[in-house]
Amino acid sequence: MEWNWRQSQKLKPIKRSKLRIYLGAKYYRLRRIIEWYTDEKKYVSTIDENLYPYQIKQHQTVLRRQLKDVDMWYQENKIINLKIAVKKLNGVVIKPGETFSYWKLIGRTTKRKGYTKGMVLHYGKFKPGVGGGLCQLSNLIYWNTLHTPLTVTERHRHSYDVFPDSKRTQPFGSGATCSYNYLDLQIHNKTTNTFQLCLKLTDDYLVGEWRALNPEMKLYEVYEKEQKITHEHWGHYVRHNMIYRKVFNGQNEQIDDEYITENHALMMYNPLLEYDGDVNNPKSSNETG
Repeated sequence: MEWNWRQSQKLKPIKRSKLRIYLGAKYYRLRRIIEWYTDEKKYVSTIDENLYPYQIKQHQTVLRRQLKDVDMWYQENKIINLKIAVKKLNGVVIKPGETFSYWKLIGRTTKRKGYTKGMVLHYGKFKPGVGGGLCQLSNLIYWNTLHTPLTVTERHRHSYDVFPDSKRTQPFGSGATCSYNYLDLQIHNKTTNTFQLCLKLTDDYLVGEWRALNPEMKLYEVYEKEQKITHEHWGHYVRHNMIYRKVFNGQNEQIDDEYITENHALMMYNPLLEYDGDVNNPKSSNETG
């Protein structure tokens, strides 16, 4: 993983006016809507309430996490928002040749639809925003997809590492940030199998799984490597790593080791308080925020 001065400069925070941010969001949202109706992708539209017979990957994430300096009402409102979004996605079927678009299925998050103010990450800080908290859902879907033969064709990494690791169960940077509608998560089915996305909320967890009409012989193990923290010349710490996955056949023999993505995130906390002396040697920890 090469990290040079030019890449460092791209991650350096830039102060933009509220007007520019507003107009930029309007522009990119309009461009995305035009894209949905003019590109040649066949977007998924089928929902099947009957569970497909084969479970490919299941994972669950905690609904309520006590984050530093964050009031718990953000978490409760997030749960309200997740319940609404899950109803839009639960049972969605992705047939061969089709593309799943997170925001095309969910739509805009508005008060009229029942969404409330949850936590929205904005340039390394958090603030209340209608529909906030849905990154937990996109993170979960992305993580599960990495354990299937489905192809992620659009995913956006988190540019900021806002909160210190706490009870992490996944490699850093193995999630997918989202913002209506220009930061989308899109998944394409290049296989001959048909997959079904199943989602639900329990009292304590958001649970998601990919199921399929036919069994899949390959298994996947997602892991990180080349993790490090650099202290940039402009004064901030940046966290880096690369995400790979090992591929196993039906006899549990490794047949491939695939590169997935690399991550570079501006740290919004002092890593020296979270790491053992050497900032390039993080403590072992595990969970995507």
